[in-house]
Amino acid sequence: MIYPKERDTGELVIGLRNKCEGAFSTLYDNYAPSLLGVTYKIVNNKPASEEILQDVFVKVWKHIHTYDIEKGSLFTWMVNITRNTCKDYFRSRHYHYETLITQEELDHIPSKFIPLTTNHKEISIDLELLMQKLDPKLKDIVDLVYIYGYSQVQVSEKLQLPLGTVKTRSNAALKRLRYIYTI
Repeated sequence: MIYPKERDTGELVIGLRNKCEGAFSTLYDNYAPSLLGVTYKIVNNKPASEEILQDVFVKVWKHIHTYDIEKGSLFTWMVNITRNTCKDYFRSRHYHYETLITQEELDHIPSKFIPLTTNHKEISIDLELLMQKLDPKLKDIVDLVYIYGYSQVQVSEKLQLPLGTVKTRSNAALKRLRYIYTI
C-alpha cells in the first residue's frame, strides 16, 4: 500500500475540505484497502465490513474539517473513525439482534486491530518490530495509551503509577520510537 507523501496528504486534505471529488477518489484509492482490513478484523463479517467502510468514508467526507494535521496523521485519524464506527455497529440493534456483546468487549476493540504495517513516506515500517525494541515499561504505556485508547489518567490508575510518571514514559516512548524509526 502506498500512502500519499506528507506534502501530498496536506494537499489531499485541502481538496477534501473544498469538497473536491477527485481528492475523495484519491483518498479512497489510497486508504480503503487498509481500512477494510481493519473493519474486517474487528467485525469478522465481510458484508458488514464493506458497509462500515462506506460509513467511514461518509464520516470522513462530512467531518474532514475536524482533522488537525498537527495532532496526527490522516491515516491514524481515519483508523480512529473506523474503530468508532465498528463500535457503533456492535451497539446497533441489528447486531444485538444477532448476538450480544458486552461493554467490556467494546472497550477493548481498538488494540489488536490496528494494522501492524504501513507504508508512509514510501518507507515500510513494521510497528510490531519497533515496539519490540522498546523497554517493557515504555511499551506498556504505548500499548495502553496509543493502542487501547486509555487516557493517561486511566493508565496511571491501571498501572498504579503517578500521573507524572505515565506522562514522562509516554513522551520517552515516543522519542525512542522516533529515534528507532530514523535509524
